[in-house]
Amino acid sequence: MKILFITQYFYPEIFRGNDIAFYLARENNVTVVTAVPNYPKGFFFEGYGTFCKSRETINGIRIVRVPTIPRGKAGKVRLSLNYLTYLLFASLYTIKLALTEKFDFVFVQQLSPVTMAIPGVLYKKIRNVPLYIWVLDLWPESLQSVGDINNRLVLKIFTSIAKIIYKNSSKILISSRGFRNSIIDKDVNPEKLIFFPNWAEEIFENPPTEIVETPTLLSGFRVMFAGNIGEAQDFPSLMQAALLLKGEKDIKFIIIGEGRKKRWLETFIIENKLEETVQLLGGFPISHMPSLFDKADIMLVSLKDELIFNLTTPAKIQAYMASSKPIIAMMNGEGAALIKEAECGFAVGAGEFEKLSNQIKDLHQFPSDKLKEYGERGRNYYNKFFNKQSCLENLSKILELE
Repeated sequence: MKILFITQYFYPEIFRGNDIAFYLARENNVTVVTAVPNYPKGFFFEGYGTFCKSRETINGIRIVRVPTIPRGKAGKVRLSLNYLTYLLFASLYTIKLALTEKFDFVFVQQLSPVTMAIPGVLYKKIRNVPLYIWVLDLWPESLQSVGDINNRLVLKIFTSIAKIIYKNSSKILISSRGFRNSIIDKDVNPEKLIFFPNWAEEIFENPPTEIVETPTLLSGFRVMFAGNIGEAQDFPSLMQAALLLKGEKDIKFIIIGEGRKKRWLETFIIENKLEETVQLLGGFPISHMPSLFDKADIMLVSLKDELIFNLTTPAKIQAYMASSKPIIAMMNGEGAALIKEAECGFAVGAGEFEKLSNQIKDLHQFPSDKLKEYGERGRNYYNKFFNKQSCLENLSKILELE
């Protein structure tokens, strides 16, 4: 079959949509319309630019990269320009495709912003083919929680856009069961919705046997956070927990990642003399992650108490579970419920840093074999519900490729 795959974010950026596109390309003809890669650091990846590598073929996939203003440091103006330029040029190119080339269906990986799905709607309207959307981020809820935008007119406009997109979708795949009610409230037939979760990168499912050299970590009981260092992750509360545990010299926080809150975090560590108990490593290639995870005693995940975050399951939870690591969470909603259901760790409420510090102290006293049991339960749960190959085979059935 000929498949049109639309997403603002694609390889060499790391997103689950890459796995889907490469999987579909094994037995189908796949064309991807995407942006010039610039996430998460905000500048174009080496070798890419507005007029450089705008057309390429990777693993049999024809990739079209439309002109895009890079997101820079992700300020509101620069981010808006990033979103708008992709929307404009992807829409123009998709209209051109609709007039010259017939695809059997369109698949959209819809992260933020929701407008990245509009080119898919345009193709669907012109060619009258099925449109499948995988919703990984709710709008306008994300606009309120992450963008801190509460203007009624703006929210009404984006609610209307979401309704149009969902109305024109043949099937809506949701990455979190928590998304269900929000999408149904936008006048969507519940029969359109299909739960289709995230999975961990393959390197976590099948880690390499060779050990990758990593920096020397602080010795002790290691509580490791890996991922985006942003507003959503509520680092002020995490650092309050670190302050409460400052006297527990054997408990160490290891933080891996990049993000808008990194500079604040660096300053906080220095000002509060936390260098002996909090280690900020920065970002690393995914190839280093299994070796880094292996050195952790427990893995940490946190989110603010916002509606959108309470409805979302962070993808890092699947990575932690696939790595057979026990998890400690400071969050509400779907993510906390998953950890409790899988019995692979513990969760305290969003922002409850005192409870988090007490729980970490308790975990520090756990025998290593008991911690290992929690990790193994997470891996077993992952294998049952989130295994990548099983998810992709299920997608073939949803797309009626079998």
